[in-house]
Amino acid sequence: MRKIIFTVLGILLIVVSFFLAGYIIDSKKTFKPKSEKVVKTVFTEVAKNGTVPIIVSANGNLTAKQRVELYAEVQGVFKKGSKLFKEGQAFRQGETIISIDANEYAASVQSAKSDLFNQLTAVMPDLRLDYPDIYSKWQDYLSNFDMSKTTPPLPEMTTEKEKFFISGRGIITSFYNVKNLEQRLSKYRIAAPFTGVLTETLVTEGTLVRSGQKLGEFINTEVYELEVAISKRYTDLLKVGESVELTNLDDNSKYKGKVTRINGSIDQLTQTVNAYIEVDGENLREGMYLEADLDAKKEENAIEVDRGLLLEGNKIFVVRDSVLDVIDVDPIYFSDKRVVLRNVPDGLTIVSKPLSGAFTGMAVKIYSEQPENTKE
Repeated sequence: MRKIIFTVLGILLIVVSFFLAGYIIDSKKTFKPKSEKVVKTVFTEVAKNGTVPIIVSANGNLTAKQRVELYAEVQGVFKKGSKLFKEGQAFRQGETIISIDANEYAASVQSAKSDLFNQLTAVMPDLRLDYPDIYSKWQDYLSNFDMSKTTPPLPEMTTEKEKFFISGRGIITSFYNVKNLEQRLSKYRIAAPFTGVLTETLVTEGTLVRSGQKLGEFINTEVYELEVAISKRYTDLLKVGESVELTNLDDNSKYKGKVTRINGSIDQLTQTVNAYIEVDGENLREGMYLEADLDAKKEENAIEVDRGLLLEGNKIFVVRDSVLDVIDVDPIYFSDKRVVLRNVPDGLTIVSKPLSGAFTGMAVKIYSEQPENTKE
């Protein structure tokens, strides 16, 4: 009897459980809130065509406009100078950068000058007797002949007799021999062609320098050049003398440059043309990376928008009666972030910021920065 009672009670519990579960499910369906349609807010602007400057961006590294590679044209021991021959050492224009021991060679130059002086002295008696009218100028030349200074030019010979007489005594040959030796003697000293600094040094004091050996590099730190590669379609728009704004991306420093040269040939691999921008400044250094903005041209009747707004097929979104629509446009220039467009009617409301999931016919609400008036 007890088994029957327990069985009946179990069946009743199961039936009640199913009834309650169904009621709960049905109640959830009954009280489930309805989802409302979401209208997205878009940022817009009114199209207004005008003059849009097309700025071509390029970048590169600075190089010194004036650079000299120092080579030895003679052989000798590198003498110690008033300043060390080290990288970063500054020299003024005309100051000695390198001095090579020339004592032995200087002695041979003095010997040749002495031979020339002796030849001039030997012909003076004949000049006084045979050519008294030209004797005085040669006497003055001989009197001013200084062995410690550079040999002065020979007096001007006005007649053929004078030329034949001087040349026949071997004076002209000796004179040019001395000048040749003096010219070579000057190569034992390398002077700074301009004010600048050493950027590379390959020898030290006391080193035996050989003819043709590279000694270092010397640059002018006042003026630099930036070499940039420009697309060939803008080469006809760039002109020598145009101003350029340069930016140091590390600290956003601004510099003013000027286009000084434009290469006449196009690189076959990249289809670009190299333009050279001259710039000067106290904080500039060779090798510094700069970005240049070149004013290529001014496009009339165009607008500039975010590049992300341009859709496939050269279209952009517009808003008509709170609904998205698309129109065809003509893109004429792309930069990293912006695009210049034509064929956009004035007064048309265009989307100014990209909208994810946008499609034609989508209902939208235009964002307004003006707060709504609330009743107090």
